[in-house]
Amino acid sequence: MAKINVAPTRSNLIRMKKDLRFAREGYEILDRKREVLTTELVRVAKEADALQKEVWALLATAYGAMEKARLVMGSDHVEWAALAANKTVEVNLKLRGIMGVAIPTIEARGEPQRLPYSPGDTAAALDEASSAFREVLIKVPQLSMLTTTVWRLAGELRKTQRRVNALQHIFIPQYEETVLFIVSSLEEREREETFRLKLLKTRMG
Repeated sequence: MAKINVAPTRSNLIRMKKDLRFAREGYEILDRKREVLTTELVRVAKEADALQKEVWALLATAYGAMEKARLVMGSDHVEWAALAANKTVEVNLKLRGIMGVAIPTIEARGEPQRLPYSPGDTAAALDEASSAFREVLIKVPQLSMLTTTVWRLAGELRKTQRRVNALQHIFIPQYEETVLFIVSSLEEREREETFRLKLLKTRMG
């Protein structure tokens, strides 16, 4: 690792030692941040994955039931029944911070109405599809929040990892080598000065 190109003076030694101390403190802070982000990312990713599978299963059920309803009732009747649905979930978005990362918090109010059409005029398959789609609509805001959180945490973790690597493998070694070089140069200079003084005393004596 190449040292920093500075003159081997005491003032530069003090400055390099100070910069080295700051770099080590920065590394410790970023390393703790990396651990927190990793823990939180793993937790949220597992939760998002479980909810994603649940939503995909509900959608498979809903679309399968919808296809059965279309075969039994006809497309026009199914579309007419769908038009009866006029309520949905109201979503409010807020942000909170995790280690400097803006994480969305979604508050969902209300829920889609149950069977917004006359059961006597529809097939059981349509009721099944309606129920499954209703559950999907209830879960989508939470899934969106978790998915966005995963992406943001992952992005911040990548940036933090790059900074940790730069400090650990580039900056800290550079400062350490520069400090050693200055110390060695100053010690060599002192030895030479001591030798000259002794030689001078010998000649004068």
